[in-house]
Amino acid sequence: MKAIFMGKNKDSSYKALRYLLKNDIEILYAIIKKEESKLMDLCQENEIKVISDSKLYDLIKNNDPNLDNIDLVISFLFWKLIKKPIIDLSKIGCINFHPAPLPDYRGVGGYNFAILENSRKWGVSAHFVDEHFDTGEVIKVKKFEIDPNIYVKELESISQTKLYELFTEIIDKILNKEKLKSKSQGKGKYINIEELEEAKKIDFNMKKEEIDKKIRAFWFPPYHGANIEIDGKKYSLVNKELLNKISDSDN
Repeated sequence: MKAIFMGKNKDSSYKALRYLLKNDIEILYAIIKKEESKLMDLCQENEIKVISDSKLYDLIKNNDPNLDNIDLVISFLFWKLIKKPIIDLSKIGCINFHPAPLPDYRGVGGYNFAILENSRKWGVSAHFVDEHFDTGEVIKVKKFEIDPNIYVKELESISQTKLYELFTEIIDKILNKEKLKSKSQGKGKYINIEELEEAKKIDFNMKKEEIDKKIRAFWFPPYHGANIEIDGKKYSLVNKELLNKISDSDN
């Protein structure tokens, strides 16, 4: 089986690529950031050629013979919009693994809004890619309960583990030559960067419970968390509970 892997430099993405290699899936190209990481090291160790997505579009346009008979294109936390002809390149299809339940949370900021909206359940999704962000037909959503007082980094960690589990489940079905059933998502919610940044803002007229919740929802260094802005400069807020959690994790 031949595949193209499009991923982000996360531990779960590294595990996903390693799982493909372990199952003798040939990776023709990897589209990842060329920076020092475990994922990049894995590509180099296995002589996988790392290219940009723009380079892949060029190779398809120029009829690169290496791209003949591609079985699968995998997007695992890939951060850019994927378009045709990449979507149509493979026999099985282009599958994206999204770290939020679809169609409820498309785009970015799912973890953050799950906390802001007091979610008691969360999920991760596998879906076929169309030419919009996270709107293609859903293969499976894997749901699980979460602590109502969870912090965003904790939710990310749990979700990445669940996403990898979902990934191995889908890949095993493909390797066993099972047909992947899918269904239309219907209406959902899309969160963009602007909405995410706006949600981080603190108004001191807010109730303290709301401020505390925003601190839980957005503390994810090196990015700004819940913040105030003074003379154009942002200042992220912490509270006693967060300081205790940071202290506990360092010990």
